[in-house]
Amino acid sequence: KALQEILNTIKKVVDQKSTIIILGESGTGKELLARAIHYNSKRRDKKFVAVNCGAIPRELLESEFFGHVKGSFTNAHKTRHGYFEEADQGTLFLDEIGELDLELQVKLLRALERDEIVKVGNPQPIKIDIRFIAATNKNLFEQVKKGTFRKDLYYRLNVIPLTLPPLKDRKEDIPLLIEHFLKKHSATTGKEAYKLSDASMTLFMRYSYPGNVRELENLIERSIILSDHSLIVPEDLPIELKEQKDNFLETLEITTDKTALKNVSTAVRLSAEKQMILDSLRACNYNCTKTARMLKISRSSLYNKIKKCNIQLNK
Repeated sequence: KALQEILNTIKKVVDQKSTIIILGESGTGKELLARAIHYNSKRRDKKFVAVNCGAIPRELLESEFFGHVKGSFTNAHKTRHGYFEEADQGTLFLDEIGELDLELQVKLLRALERDEIVKVGNPQPIKIDIRFIAATNKNLFEQVKKGTFRKDLYYRLNVIPLTLPPLKDRKEDIPLLIEHFLKKHSATTGKEAYKLSDASMTLFMRYSYPGNVRELENLIERSIILSDHSLIVPEDLPIELKEQKDNFLETLEITTDKTALKNVSTAVRLSAEKQMILDSLRACNYNCTKTARMLKISRSSLYNKIKKCNIQLNK
């Protein structure tokens, strides 16, 4: 739902020139969203230029952004375009904009407000026409209060803010993402398509994903590499996921009664089933027919399990 709301907003602004800033934790897909905006806009046939502001040495920032003329500084052996000129008529995406030096922030603001840039070594302004998209995983408003980010630039960027939620807050997306990444990375192995066992899927659904979608993809890729068979079982999973299984077992109250082992196995199975059914219901918007199809069981079996697991069907 959160992504659908963002996409609905994009439909309204995709062909406008208004500045967009994408907020969200690392790994949530900020650049992917920026590319989606560009390639669904009237500028799709022009360049999409992506820049990581934190990866450019401070002394090269101005030249990299605005370009320079031959002889303007040591080793400037020829005139070159900067990112702004490269993106002319297209889209310029500045990732991690919170890392920008304050001095360059002033020049960036000028470029945005006047639609023009000045090359290093040439005072003559150059007109540009770009769609500008910025992104950050930092709280820019807090940086403004600390004096590390310009207030005027903050408000110039914050025209159309889009906030990508962390993966842990949209777990209904996880089964679809897993299916996509399994297909993608199975294809690179040249083997038959990999699948997750039910127990493995439960561990993936329980994980908190501090690295978000990027981490999910990495975990799927590692699981495929570590698995000897096309069905990925918990023993094949990376340590982050396997530790959850161990921690879960440790939390169960195990008695010395002769039925203790049976009780543990039953509790684990029921907990796993309940989590799988809940996640599938959410992914199918609580449509029981679609949920049963996803779980590959009959509707009557699904209803029996819902009752047995004490699941409430109201959303």
